[in-house]
Amino acid sequence: MTRAADHFPSDVPDQPELVTCRREGDIVWLTIERPEVMNCLSFPTLRRFRTLLEELREDLSIRCILITGSGEKAFCAGADLKERKTMPADRVPHFVKNIRGLMDDVEAMPQPTIAVVQGFAFGGGTELMLSCDLRVAASDARFGLTEVSLAIIPGAGGTQRLPRLIGKSRAKDLILTGRRLDADEAERMGLVNRVAPRAELVRVALEVANQIAGNGPVAVRAAKAAIDEGAELPISQGLEVEARCYERTLTTDDRLEALAAFAEKRKPEFKGA
Repeated sequence: MTRAADHFPSDVPDQPELVTCRREGDIVWLTIERPEVMNCLSFPTLRRFRTLLEELREDLSIRCILITGSGEKAFCAGADLKERKTMPADRVPHFVKNIRGLMDDVEAMPQPTIAVVQGFAFGGGTELMLSCDLRVAASDARFGLTEVSLAIIPGAGGTQRLPRLIGKSRAKDLILTGRRLDADEAERMGLVNRVAPRAELVRVALEVANQIAGNGPVAVRAAKAAIDEGAELPISQGLEVEARCYERTLTTDDRLEALAAFAEKRKPEFKGA
């Protein structure tokens, strides 16, 4: 397996301050730290983000990952267009490959991921939240795959993940017009799972994360895998995927602990084994 750093030109620096990682018990926060440019994704930001994900995916003691942006204005406004404007032509394909790779990395995490969205989430920002398992948004958040207004198309999974989430017709409406939508409409169409007042956003996101973290970790990862691997298959093949994922839980100590806790009328203490 190649390391995250191997995907980048050698002169792209690893700058830890661009994306920070903070652990709270079983939960991790990943925060894009570029509020001065609406948390845009530059080449170095992509490298730091992908490196952190590479490290976190091996730590199965982490039960949920929350992804957000710093500041009040934006979750993420997509690619850093100022950087792109000055980027040599031969470098652009590397950038596009890595922004797409970031979204693939997020989607492939074994632990559940939650996008915690405040302010703007346009272009690659919407694609980043689409790559997460769940999305919790502030009531004043705004979304949109606006790429056609720049004479390009969503190139980091937007044309594929959005229709799978909300349906082809609605996805075409958003992508072909490039229009922006508010949190209420996003929730109605299933683009986001929860909407909360700005002041309550972190509390609501942590509430969801803690509900996930309180369940059997092996079972949660297996259920996520069953959905991700089987949902687009014919039902007969999807059921085979489900059966294989179910088998992962049968020999775990957590399953025995759950049965014991039920019999003893107490809360189970899962160890992830």
